[in-house]
Amino acid sequence: MYTQLEQRGMASPPVNVSTLRRMKAEGEAIACITAYDASFAALVDQAGVDLVLVGDSLGMVIQGHDTTVPVTVEDMVYHCRSVARGLRRAFLMADMPFMSYTNGDQALDQRGAPDAGRRRHDDQARGRRRPGEGGGISGPA
Repeated sequence: MYTQLEQRGMASPPVNVSTLRRMKAEGEAIACITAYDASFAALVDQAGVDLVLVGDSLGMVIQGHDTTVPVTVEDMVYHCRSVARGLRRAFLMADMPFMSYTNGDQALDQRGAPDAGRRRHDDQARGRRRPGEGGGISGPA
C-alpha cells in the first residue's frame, strides 16, 4: 500500500493530525521531543519520535537569552526550516513566539495573523502550539 514510503526508506507513513488524534483516542503514548536543527531532527526521526517541537525555548537554549521573550517569528521560521529538512516521518509543530498574536483565534486564523500563515507555509510546520492556552494544536488532518 505504501510503496512510495518503501522507496524513500520509510517503514511507516508520516505522522499527521489524524494520526495523533487516533493515538490519543487509543491511549497510545505519543513520543515528543524538541529539536532546533536538521541533524538532531534526523536522529530523533530515525529513533521513531512521533512529534517534533520547535519551541521558543530556543531563545534560552540556542541564543543564550534569559527568557523566551526576545524570540521572533523570523527565528522560528529559520529553525523550523532547519528541522523540517531532517524529518521524514515525525509531525513538525512550532511554538508561536511571545506577542506574535493577540489571541488564540487570531493565532489560528491566517487572515488575522499573517506571520502565522507565513510560518505555516514557509517553514513546513504542520501544526502550531499556542502556549498559555492549554497548548492547543492546530493543523490540517
